[in-house]
Amino acid sequence: MSELPGPAGTINASADDLITGPLFETKCERISETEMLLNMGPQHPSTHGVLRVVLKLDGEVITDAVPDVGYLHRGVEKLAENRTFSQFNILTDRNDYLCAMLNNWAYCGAVENLLKTSVPERAQYIRVIVGELNRVASHLVYIGTFGIDIGAFTPFLYAFGREREIIMDLFEQLCGARLTYNFIRIGGVMSDLPEGWIDKAQKFVGHMRHCLKEYDDLLSYNPIFLDRTKGIGVLTKDKAINCGITGPNLRASGAALDLRKQDPLYSKFDFEMAVRESGDCWDRYMVRRDEIEQSLRIIEQALNTLPSGDVMAKIPKINLRPPAGESYYQLEGARGWLGVYLVSNGDVKPYRLHIRAPSFINVSLLQELLKGWKIADVVSILGSIDIVLGEVDR
Repeated sequence: MSELPGPAGTINASADDLITGPLFETKCERISETEMLLNMGPQHPSTHGVLRVVLKLDGEVITDAVPDVGYLHRGVEKLAENRTFSQFNILTDRNDYLCAMLNNWAYCGAVENLLKTSVPERAQYIRVIVGELNRVASHLVYIGTFGIDIGAFTPFLYAFGREREIIMDLFEQLCGARLTYNFIRIGGVMSDLPEGWIDKAQKFVGHMRHCLKEYDDLLSYNPIFLDRTKGIGVLTKDKAINCGITGPNLRASGAALDLRKQDPLYSKFDFEMAVRESGDCWDRYMVRRDEIEQSLRIIEQALNTLPSGDVMAKIPKINLRPPAGESYYQLEGARGWLGVYLVSNGDVKPYRLHIRAPSFINVSLLQELLKGWKIADVVSILGSIDIVLGEVDR
């Protein structure tokens, strides 16, 4: 406990009090001779959205940190109860909007489990192709914005304005949209691949492989970038598991766990898990860089072995009524395990829905990860865990 000066004498403050009470009447407040409270955000360019982190400082060292979320809360899970099963699919795009294809897929998978319907094989392969392309696009945003956080602007211009734009063009040809797609539908996908699309996607795979070498020269092994990320924000394997961390942040700490390796669909493709050992900011970056390579391998194989056939199962277009019951479907999202728990009472609308959002779990890690590091390391650590606030708040 600390004795804090207040308008009516003194108040006692603990870690739980950091985001409440009179402490945030000002941007920065001294709470003792050596300690200070500092608001980072919610309007800060390096919080990757409207995130507020309350930092307790002893000089330059962080002694406590509390993330304050909810600025983007839209009540998506409650909205599901007032939308039909098909109508809600478009809202899944708005959670992790940097990887909307996989969010569509997770929700549709939960509904398909309730329906006990089989997705045509060609549609399954198309889901893999667009899902992995979206994973690459998401990691490119991560690489570019993480570089900006550290002070490297040029990689952002390439990642966001060159390579990612090619993927957005491919998606625009598929469904007419560049960010929120609603392409993966219950029972399959919206439409078949347009003429010439496969050739363009194959060219992108070769182009992206070449560009990874440029990113390594510009950023990955840049001495300044290494100084700002190597050995910073170390997350041990045990702590990652105990905190429920999944995806690239878990694999960067040495845990070889990827849901795609347990998926019968992905078992048809030859790829490796991107795993690192140190669990620092640089390893979290490199796991995503390595994962782009593996996604390109998957895309290439899926394009070369794409089966013929239908792209949509025979299910009702309207008045879709899954039988009463519950289901859970999860997949390996760009930020960790993305899961959808769904309950049906036999109506045309979901009875209950809950989304396991990996970004929400990742942002909670800040309370442990920032302690003991200097304020100059906050941006590096926050940027390395790769959060999307639309998914955090929902």
